[in-house]
Amino acid sequence: MKKSEIAFTAPHFKATETGRKILEQGGTAIEAMVAAAATIAVVYPHMNGLGGDGFWLISEPGKTPIGIDASGKAAELATLDFYKGYDSIPARGGKAAVTMAGAVAGWQEALAVSQTWQAASNAPNLPLTTLLDDAIQLAKNGSAVTKTYVDASKKTFADLVYVQGFASSFLKSGSLYEQGDNLTLPVLAHTLEQLAEKGLNDFYQGDIAARLAKDLATAGSPIRLADFHSYQAKSVEPLQVKTSVGSLYNLSAPTQGIASLLILALYDKLYTQGKTATDMAHLLIECTKQAFIARNEFVTDESRLAMDLSSLLDDEQLEKMCHEIALERAQPWPHQAKHGDTIWMGACDSEGRMVSYIQSLYWEFGSGVVSPSTGIVWNNRGSSFSLEKGSLQELGPNLKPFHTLNPAFAELNDGRRMSYGTMGGEGQPQTQAALFSRYVYHNMPLDKAISEGRWLLGRTWGDVSHNLKIERDFADVVAEELVRRGHDLVIIDSCNELMGHAGAVVLHQDGHTDASTDPRSDGLAIDSIVI
Repeated sequence: MKKSEIAFTAPHFKATETGRKILEQGGTAIEAMVAAAATIAVVYPHMNGLGGDGFWLISEPGKTPIGIDASGKAAELATLDFYKGYDSIPARGGKAAVTMAGAVAGWQEALAVSQTWQAASNAPNLPLTTLLDDAIQLAKNGSAVTKTYVDASKKTFADLVYVQGFASSFLKSGSLYEQGDNLTLPVLAHTLEQLAEKGLNDFYQGDIAARLAKDLATAGSPIRLADFHSYQAKSVEPLQVKTSVGSLYNLSAPTQGIASLLILALYDKLYTQGKTATDMAHLLIECTKQAFIARNEFVTDESRLAMDLSSLLDDEQLEKMCHEIALERAQPWPHQAKHGDTIWMGACDSEGRMVSYIQSLYWEFGSGVVSPSTGIVWNNRGSSFSLEKGSLQELGPNLKPFHTLNPAFAELNDGRRMSYGTMGGEGQPQTQAALFSRYVYHNMPLDKAISEGRWLLGRTWGDVSHNLKIERDFADVVAEELVRRGHDLVIIDSCNELMGHAGAVVLHQDGHTDASTDPRSDGLAIDSIVI
């Protein structure tokens, strides 16, 4: 097989540099992604970490992509009785730490796939000491604090300053870090060293598990050591939909991957109605509404699904949704929106193997609980559960909450393969749809498809309004006409982080790659480097 150029993109340049280093050493796309995932957990600790979740889409040339669900299940003690007296699960603090962290188990599951690749070609596997080295050094020696870290710290300070372990890890003598300050995480560095030496399974079965369980219990979490021992990430079959431009892939429950696929499957049937940028945005927004209605009605823990989510992608169902969409009229829109702070990264190695990966703590700094003995900050994904009996999202032991996380992948009819995604909670399916549509349907260059002004329907990042937010540069072109069609919109600054940190890697049939990252992030994309 013809060798491919390598490519990597991440929303923090240090993670991209780590991924590039591994790829240049002959590492697989999976090995590069695990290394970058560890690095970005150190340099973007407000966005993601070892105490969070992960989802993978992994593609080998000529084979159907495989998925990995590395999301955490609720603790055995996570019952309605445990939260008696609460109207909802707290968003911060020990009782917000409801679900197991799956990210590290996902790394382990993905590396097992990588090992089969290397065994098939008699190639060596890179050791964990190599994969985790950049993360260890950055945690020990420090990395420059970013503006997004400062903004997240300001936003969460009042909620988190007194939460166990937070101040000593993420504040400077009890005060906020400033942009450019050097952030070191020495306790986390030691934990990463231990994982490199003893193996990733130590997180769930060894000394690290025991220390984490003790620290979480002290903070008031329902998580216990038995929850670590019983946890495993699992390989899953992705959802797939065939459209006029190719096959699109995403993950099933408990993610909102079905929403991402529905938006694009619906747009595929409608886009020829449009002639202008306004038409494109309007149709995608209306497709989003239909997709979110279906998502909110059906997506829950896999064991609770009332139907096979793939049936929503049947042509008959898609046609029904299309009948609810009009080119000249916006459907009224209030609905319950989802938060989310996350990172997405993409990779392509020299054998044309590609990865789409997403890793998250849920809100900025997750629950805010930091294990004093490991330096690991824990997620608050369990706050997506409901304490209302009979709810689709009712809390229960060993169940998984609804996830905004969803990595995307596409195999296009012309031979291109595309790994793409973003952070941004409710905005993830919308941003995926915007960049994919611009690039694939409207032939926009990849970097421009990502950087151009975007929109966001619904509430996110602590906002209370459900309206349509449009970046000013795009609003100058489309706002007046969208208002005429009935959209309730507000204009926000251009290049706004509210719109997520998108990225994409494209492998062309001739072996060359394109990669791009979002100017809204601190990211870097590398491509067209031949090994």
